[in-house]
Amino acid sequence: MNQKAFVDAFSAARASAILRTSHEHLAASAMEAAIDAGFQVVEFTMTIPGALDLVRQFAKRDGLLVSVGTVLTLEDAHAAIDAGASCLVSPVLGTEVGEVAAERDVAWMPGVATPTEAYAAHQAGARLQKIFPMPGIGAAWVKAIRGPMPFLNLVPTHGVHENNAASFLKAGAHAVGFVQSVFDPNDIAEQRWNRIKEKAERALASVV
Repeated sequence: MNQKAFVDAFSAARASAILRTSHEHLAASAMEAAIDAGFQVVEFTMTIPGALDLVRQFAKRDGLLVSVGTVLTLEDAHAAIDAGASCLVSPVLGTEVGEVAAERDVAWMPGVATPTEAYAAHQAGARLQKIFPMPGIGAAWVKAIRGPMPFLNLVPTHGVHENNAASFLKAGAHAVGFVQSVFDPNDIAEQRWNRIKEKAERALASVV
């Protein structure tokens, strides 16, 4: 899937499920719970042990888009794409990752925390800009930045939950990402898959 196709599909899906866990043997089951709830865009961070094996496994599924998060190096970028990633996500604006994404026509979503960084990411070829960390004013930040720069495709992830997700979208966010509000570390450790599924269902219901 090329960059434009992913950006369009992410907009249509409106949300992604982002998994970060230290429990390698539980990661697949946790993500299965979110997918069972209806998530069509998912993200595995490189900080998960065996993350690329998970990407290879889930990227084979029809109708499921898999992103890889915490991509910080050229080597990680190529490895993630080789494993089947449709989008490379970073917590920072590292242009070398963007160069790999452009070369291989894969979406790139670097982290930004200021208007200058958001514009710099856009100028560097990032069709998506991840807001990280989320400023204290929340959705108002999205609205303020998109006022003078409506061409930005901002994606809040940090601190997004079922009670504020809709406000980010209303403010002009391209989509949102749910992290711990869906994947509570205690739920994963205790293998409470039904609870993760219920949280994922509420998250998706909040962005309809």
